This record gives sequence, structure tokens and C-alpha cells, in this order.
Amino acid sequence: MRIYYENRVGRSVEDPLGFARLIYHRGTRTKAEFQALLGHTTRLLARRGDGRLLVDQRLMTPFTPDEQQFVIHEWLPLTILEGGYRCGAVVLAHDVFARLATATVVTAVRDLPMTYRYFDNEAEAITWLVTT
Repeated sequence: MRIYYENRVGRSVEDPLGFARLIYHRGTRTKAEFQALLGHTTRLLARRGDGRLLVDQRLMTPFTPDEQQFVIHEWLPLTILEGGYRCGAVVLAHDVFARLATATVVTAVRDLPMTYRYFDNEAEAITWLVTT
């Protein structure tokens, strides 16, 4: 895998199987670090042009309410428009509170023109993503 961007929050990478990956790290994060990671992920998706992203949340710390609002109102709409984001396979967090925070985001964005599927298993997520 080729790392496109990495900071304390996580990393964006090009997967050799033909999609982008957003991998969250464990731990605290600042707003600037969070927004930087997501901004670089948008640019990676735009550069790739296929609109497919595997989001690995297994180690992710729960989204804060501010982060949820940023993802819902700014990042996802912009990433769909400018990054061509259309298909996301999410490997769910181990932390139940992180799962709940993600569910809040998903409920709020269900009318956006994209497809999300959720997985406990990375191999199943990859299989779905590469056949979509």
C-alpha cells in the first residue's frame, strides 16, 4: 500500500486492489488533525477517480459532536462533489461508542448520493468494495 497522507489521527492510502483506504488510529485528536486527514482523503479520492473508499474504524476513538457535524455538513457533501465519493465499505470500530457515533452520522446523511455498507470483517469489506 502506498501512503498518501498520515498524521496522528490516521492515514489515507492507495490500496493495490484498486481503491482508497482511510485508516483511523487510536487516541485523541485535534480538530485541525482530523480535518487535515479527511481533506487529504478527499484529494486522494479525486485523484483516483473511482469513488471507492474502505474506512477502517477498528481502532477509532468515537467522533465528538463537533466532528460528527463536520462530517455530516462539510466533509461528506464536499467529498461526494469534489472527490467523486460514491461507495464506502466501513470496517466497524471495536469501541461501542465509536459505533454509535458513526451510526449518528449515517442516519443524518442517508439521503446523500452514495452507498455505505458496514462490516465486522475486513476481507468481506474488501470483497464487497472491489465488486461494486
